[in-house]
Amino acid sequence: MTFQLAFAIAWAVILGLGGGLLTKIGVWYSELKKPSWQPPDWLFGPAWTIILGLGAWAFVLSWNGAADEGARQVLIGLYLVNAVFHFLWSPLFFTLRRPDWALVEVPFLWASVLALCVMLRDYSVLASWLIVPYLVWVSFAAILNWKIVRLNRPFSGQTG
Repeated sequence: MTFQLAFAIAWAVILGLGGGLLTKIGVWYSELKKPSWQPPDWLFGPAWTIILGLGAWAFVLSWNGAADEGARQVLIGLYLVNAVFHFLWSPLFFTLRRPDWALVEVPFLWASVLALCVMLRDYSVLASWLIVPYLVWVSFAAILNWKIVRLNRPFSGQTG
């Protein structure tokens, strides 16, 4: 297995499994007021699976289109920064029970996804387009997060 394929699979699997493990849908979450247009809970897993699979494919295409080792290091850096911001959201929202703090983190996640869309274009136009669903989903999730904050504030983060 090539490095780029192993990295892409690891990125997608770690983010998918990690995000799933950090997302505890319990009584606290069930009792939150949510907008009527929120998708059903079961949709989030398949959506993230598709989005992260497309992101992994984009990595492989970009790696193959990178001109040199320096470009490949930039590519790895973009994906690692995105992974950090991707991982921060779920613990803020679900573990700490602070949708308001998660909302503050969203622009950093969104910017990391936008950076992927923009920067991957230099390596592969298709790779750049494969990241667009990720950007759209994070944009939608940001609006949903904002609405949940508006409907339920203030938050204290108490886990009792």
